[in-house]
Amino acid sequence: MKTITLINGDGIGPEISEAVVKIIDKAGLEINWDIQTAGADVAEAEGSPLPDRVINSIKKNKIALKAPVTTPIGKGFRSVNVQLRKDLELYANLRPCKNFEGIKTPFQNVDLVVVRENTEDLYAGIERMVDKDTAESIKIITRKASERIADFAFKYAVNNNRNEVCAVSKANIMKFSDGLFLECCRKISEKYPNIQYKEILVDNLCMQLVQKPEKFDVLVLPNLYGDIVSDLTAGLTGGLGLARGANIGENCAVFEPVHGSAPDIKGQNKANPSALLLSAVEMLKYIGEKDYADKIELALLKTLKESKILTADLGGFASTSDFTNEIIKNL
Repeated sequence: MKTITLINGDGIGPEISEAVVKIIDKAGLEINWDIQTAGADVAEAEGSPLPDRVINSIKKNKIALKAPVTTPIGKGFRSVNVQLRKDLELYANLRPCKNFEGIKTPFQNVDLVVVRENTEDLYAGIERMVDKDTAESIKIITRKASERIADFAFKYAVNNNRNEVCAVSKANIMKFSDGLFLECCRKISEKYPNIQYKEILVDNLCMQLVQKPEKFDVLVLPNLYGDIVSDLTAGLTGGLGLARGANIGENCAVFEPVHGSAPDIKGQNKANPSALLLSAVEMLKYIGEKDYADKIELALLKTLKESKILTADLGGFASTSDFTNEIIKNL
């Protein structure tokens, strides 16, 4: 039996975690969940929203499913997510984005994947006040990180029957930093002759994503552009409540939704567990349980398509429990 770290989060985290664990169990897959708490509530008791025990659990088990957590504001801790990525060297952020039948959006036939570099760029956090009126942030792009994320994107394309990888930059302006990123992507593309390689400027990409998003396949981006574009693409297909995500490194992987902990509806049995469930689907594929992943995803897709029992954010009136039970019925 596989042991997986479950960070059940705070706010709505415990509710949607319970729903996802129940669905996986009813699908017939036995998992030993190593349950770890993190977030603002834990910070009060243990002095940190991300105690060492959480990191140690993930390092031991190699795989984690993480519900949203709240980072305390103004306490000197940048972000639980940023710290996890740094401590575990989770260099690749993966955000598949696909339309769901039953979820009305202005766009159809969207089926793309955002691959975001996770470790550097402006998110390295190298900042200073030059003087009282001037702030400075330093953008770091390295050959090592750029080649690594490009190779990840091409490998993903090969392993998931994708046809194209498009590198996204602003190299017409940032000729050294983004220029190096493109140079690395071009070099790696030569190793994958069966995958078409393209390039696009990030501003042009954003325009085209809201005109013809169906034309894109796999996008590979530096950290800042990837953060912005991945939320944009989530909006094309129904919002963050349906957006799955993963942060993957050489030795560990953490699968998580990208929405927040929604403390305003905590404990009210209103939350939509779909994004965490879809992240769990990606996790099951990653550990080789594709049959269970497909079974669970198809049950969710059927529930969304029928549109009889949906949570409020999806246009319905169902509780978390009712929505969960409907997915289980459709397994």
